[in-house]
Amino acid sequence: MAPDRERPESLRGLPLLVDLPDISGLSALVRTDFNVPLEEAEDGSTVVVDDFRIRMAVPTLKWLLDRGASVTCCSHLGRPNGKPDPAYSMAPVRERLALLCPGVTLMENLRFYPGEKSGDPRFIAQLVADHDVYVNEAFGVAHRSHASVVGPPMTLMSAAGERLALEVETIGGLRDAVERPFVAIVGGAKVADKLGVLEELAERVDVLAIGGGMAFTFLAAIGHDVGSSLVDTDHIEECRRLLKSHPEILLPSDVVALEPGGSFGHACVNHGPRGDAKVIGRDIPHGWTGLDIGPDSIDAFTEAICGAKTVFWNGPVGAFEDDRFEEGTRRVAEAVAASPGFTVVGGGDSASALDGLGLAGEVSFVSTGGGASLELLETGDLAALRALRSAPNAPNAPNAPRG
Repeated sequence: MAPDRERPESLRGLPLLVDLPDISGLSALVRTDFNVPLEEAEDGSTVVVDDFRIRMAVPTLKWLLDRGASVTCCSHLGRPNGKPDPAYSMAPVRERLALLCPGVTLMENLRFYPGEKSGDPRFIAQLVADHDVYVNEAFGVAHRSHASVVGPPMTLMSAAGERLALEVETIGGLRDAVERPFVAIVGGAKVADKLGVLEELAERVDVLAIGGGMAFTFLAAIGHDVGSSLVDTDHIEECRRLLKSHPEILLPSDVVALEPGGSFGHACVNHGPRGDAKVIGRDIPHGWTGLDIGPDSIDAFTEAICGAKTVFWNGPVGAFEDDRFEEGTRRVAEAVAASPGFTVVGGGDSASALDGLGLAGEVSFVSTGGGASLELLETGDLAALRALRSAPNAPNAPNAPRG
């Protein structure tokens, strides 16, 4: 690895695996993100449905093992609310990890302990006890100031794992010089979670397309009737200001809406009236609920993607869990996969949709963290990165060896 001054801007000051000392015989604590989907198998056992995040950590785990370290992983799983809950046991994850990378120990769910989310110094002390080095390989929670994310680098020699460093270099690199046209497609439901990154992207990209549930708050902000569609009334004014300063933002021109009284989701097939879905313009009648972008919007979104040299996609553009409202997300996913440019999918539900369509291998980079990728794009930094840059062996630490 090049000296710190020759590394990409996003990685400067960040200790990497090569910045660790000789780790033979040492104990390494690795913060992983093994928050993976589980389901009940036919025999009643609980099994891992998608091991993507586990597989992405394996190269770093093997790097440590190959150099003679003993390796202990720690991760959260679900939301057990600070107390033990058998439904969130790491047992099925531990079983899959043993197949993918034998010889690694996996602690019990970090969120069984209230000190994890609160950043309790006493819990941090328990985590680092008996360990010599720390590696963060959990990009999915790198934006969280939790004990296992920000605590260990205060005392242990630390490093970003291979995947974390790649995530930072790739996502962070989108803030620097990129090939243009640069197109971003942002979907999902909650405007409040994405306003900051939308403002940042609007300043950086050539085309910003907004879909998903949050598009209706933007449509309402410019005076359209949105029926019973999801609207965040607390953020209408911010959406209006963003559109006023960036009128070129691409919003849906038509939507697929569900009639009043209709049911949504897989379960509605057997429970209650499924209801009619039809294409409607930007003004949605009373009682109807917009749940996907319509065919004209799909054409506009995919045309922008096809003409791009750099693409970033985060968040489905419709309620793709119901097959009546999956067309927009499917077509966007196909366009991103077919794009000849550099394509980045920012984790979360968009990555799940891409994987479900068998297209994950067709894009340049699929992130392991939705929220973290958005915050890194918005601010250029994350809590985990700040913690690592303050580690005793960080390139710019007072006593660190100079490259």
